[in-house]
Amino acid sequence: MQNQTSPLILSFGAADPTGATGVQADLAVFSALGCTGLAATTALLIGDSAHVEDLQDVDPDWVVDQARVILEDMTMAGFKVGGITNIEQVAAIAEILSDYPDAPLILDPFSSRLPDPVDDDAEELLTAIRQLLVPQATLLMLSRVELGRLAETWRESADETMESDVEHLLALGCEFVLVTGTPAGGAQGEAAAPNTLANTLYGADGLIRHDAWQHLAGPFIGAGGTLSAALAAYMARGFDVADAVAAAQEYTIGALAHAQRYGMGKFVPNRFFQLRSGQGLQ
Repeated sequence: MQNQTSPLILSFGAADPTGATGVQADLAVFSALGCTGLAATTALLIGDSAHVEDLQDVDPDWVVDQARVILEDMTMAGFKVGGITNIEQVAAIAEILSDYPDAPLILDPFSSRLPDPVDDDAEELLTAIRQLLVPQATLLMLSRVELGRLAETWRESADETMESDVEHLLALGCEFVLVTGTPAGGAQGEAAAPNTLANTLYGADGLIRHDAWQHLAGPFIGAGGTLSAALAAYMARGFDVADAVAAAQEYTIGALAHAQRYGMGKFVPNRFFQLRSGQGLQ
């Protein structure tokens, strides 16, 4: 027997019975990329590979206790925060993470598997995430649409650009912002190749990298969560942010290219495609 040697990562998120999203999916990605995952569950889902039928919030005190007991016993090399269902959970998780400022935090708070809060609850939840979690994040990952939703909690004008929205988030203390689903054209306005999507990474000095990828038809469940979990794993292993983004995108594209349909719903990324294809860890 020997002591733990692979990096430990604590993931906050929902428990998805299909394993396609949430903490089960995160733990699979961490394992595939040479890390060991631990989980603090924020919600219990009832659903299949097509849709979620119901959701049960986990009491914030239970979320806290799950995390604190683990953290008193082990040292984390990184954290990931996924789906959060209410303001109380946001505050509780933010308080926990404030005690570990040196470990990288990947924040990916939007999940298509979680129902959108309605009306005032939605704005309050987004505001809490912006005020309490975004300032602590090493990297915030969100789609262009999700960025727009978050920006509605502070925008005074509808004329704001994606870049100005990102600048606002960086000014809050977030170190990097990765926006997925951005226009795939080049930096000098070159036309994008047909059927491509892009992910764009920003930091304090502005644009860091802009990666265009061939769109895969799918439909997929858990693609975004695979990317953010891979980011957490590579950063826990010591990659700098730009290199982690590059490696995590390559891994995610591979997982999607080898995706499998378990039932009658969407395709699930194959998180262990590297091991089964003999490629090994990257």
